[in-house]
Amino acid sequence: MDGVGVTQTRVLEHAKGQVCDLVETMIESRPAEDDIEVTLDVGDLGSRAQEVREMTAQAGDLQRRAATASRQVVADMRSVGLSVSDIATVLGVSRGRVSQLIADAPEPTVSVTSRTRRPVTTRA
Repeated sequence: MDGVGVTQTRVLEHAKGQVCDLVETMIESRPAEDDIEVTLDVGDLGSRAQEVREMTAQAGDLQRRAATASRQVVADMRSVGLSVSDIATVLGVSRGRVSQLIADAPEPTVSVTSRTRRPVTTRA
């Protein structure tokens, strides 16, 4: 660390704590670990690792958005009368997955204003 000294650690995970210990020993003031930035000089591997972290974050965001959209579309499909089997076929998922989505689904955004049913006749 420039102007303070040198330290080492066996695993990168402990580097911030080790730097804090060094600073505290040398200048009698302990910085917060959040104020320490550890960089690894491994050529373009560092930038490639950053790209992977960004892609992973984007994938997680897309996964959350897809889950929310799935629950909503299932709720909307049920509200217009589609069966669990039909929804499963349309979405390309299992009936069990549709049932899970129904359990977690918000209120439908599509409302049915009228339905027509066949009259039920009974014989006496």
